[in-house]
Amino acid sequence: MCATPVSSPQTSSDPLIAESLADSAVFAPPLVRWRGNEAYQASFDAMRDFTAARDATTPDEIWLVEHPPVFTLGQAGKPEHLLVANSGIPLVQIDRGGQITYHGPGQVVAYLLLDLRRRKLMVRELVTLIEDAVIETLAAYNLAGVRKAGAPGIYVPEQAESAVSAPLATHAGAKVAALGLKIRNGCSYHGVSLNVSMDLSPFLAINPCGYAGLETVDMATLGVNASWRDVAATLAARLEANLAAHAQRANIPSVAEAAAADPVVAPIAADPAAEAATGNPTASAV
Repeated sequence: MCATPVSSPQTSSDPLIAESLADSAVFAPPLVRWRGNEAYQASFDAMRDFTAARDATTPDEIWLVEHPPVFTLGQAGKPEHLLVANSGIPLVQIDRGGQITYHGPGQVVAYLLLDLRRRKLMVRELVTLIEDAVIETLAAYNLAGVRKAGAPGIYVPEQAESAVSAPLATHAGAKVAALGLKIRNGCSYHGVSLNVSMDLSPFLAINPCGYAGLETVDMATLGVNASWRDVAATLAARLEANLAAHAQRANIPSVAEAAAADPVVAPIAADPAAEAATGNPTASAV
């Protein structure tokens, strides 16, 4: 799969239209971009460029990516958490929170490029929303997942009841998803990685997320036979649903409701170009 180019924000020269477009972007679901297999550095640079260039009218996006093998070390990460110096896997120092983690084939990575102020979304709420989406994604495959206090991410529960309870019990406490964010000017980037079916051996070369001896597991090891794309689609759908639920709780109206209340928004909502800019969640590119 080839990477999808990042779209430029669409704006209007009419100040009234531009102001209404900025408001209407609040109501729109994020645009889901299937970027496919992409080098980590390319995704990292694109996220930072997107965030630096965005303005009040820029639609939010969710990027779905699968990376070649790479270790990433957070902004305050300690190099000693890389246990094998000559593993042959590159190490990239990045600006998210957290310590060291591994990305590789068979892992779904979802990057959330969101305007948090526009969505009336606090950082802690976003973390909870993402963790909920991962737990719900695992539940769709009859797997249980739980949080751990003080350790962002999702883990196999210590005591699990499931149709695949034997593998769950064998890997109780193992980490199946990692989470890390960067907030700049009220906007988020980076996101969450969910292990689907991958070579887990590189995790033995690190202290995952800074925890010595922490086991890392994938869905395949827990008894699930699912494709990368199916799990990515499920995760994206849960992220979209949770963002929509938050917007409803925050009393943020939908595009249709905003158009009914504001005659300036109505032609924007009906304009195919504006609709493409705000993003149809099913109009994903591969």
